[in-house]
Amino acid sequence: MDETAASSWTNTTHDWASHVDLDHLARIRREPHAFAPGGPAHLVLEVVAYAADEASHRGGGRCLVTLHRDGSVSVADDGRGTDTRVDAHGRTVKKPVMASKDLRFFDFPDAERLPDGHPRRGMSVVAALSEWLVHTNRRHDGAWTQRYEHGVPVSDLIPLDADGATGTLVRFLPLDSLRTQGPPAADALTRWCAHWPDLTVRLDDERGPTP
Repeated sequence: MDETAASSWTNTTHDWASHVDLDHLARIRREPHAFAPGGPAHLVLEVVAYAADEASHRGGGRCLVTLHRDGSVSVADDGRGTDTRVDAHGRTVKKPVMASKDLRFFDFPDAERLPDGHPRRGMSVVAALSEWLVHTNRRHDGAWTQRYEHGVPVSDLIPLDADGATGTLVRFLPLDSLRTQGPPAADALTRWCAHWPDLTVRLDDERGPTP
């Protein structure tokens, strides 16, 4: 791990020195339907896109999308896990993917389109537009989990026992105002996730039949 000041770390996707960008999160929350067009399904694609990035980098990967009965969604992948380092004070620091803007996409709406046809903005959109989100991160040098509410971390990084596996698990409950637009459709998600050739996506719908 890199034991230097976070402000000196190279910023590729997120600003390491910006642990929580409250103004950025507030901007997203003011316009939920602009940042999650089509509702919760778009948020799912925002998360899966990161798994697809990792799979492309590694030459292949797997991802499990689970639609839970409580309206939450989880996305689990088998990648390297979110970059986590130790700063000059000995503190474990996770790349602020949830609470700060993705420097590649957020201010560049034409940079990339997700398979639903709408712009990719980044993981912070998912966190900000969720009642809660839990990010579990497993790397070769350790494992942690952290909880967010409306994009703001409400827990520290909580260490977990290492089990030899790597990857990320993101489970989130979209805002009620988005859930009223309709739950993610399993067939549409399956079709859209086939967009990424290096990522094998399996979908598990636990919600049961629609009454």
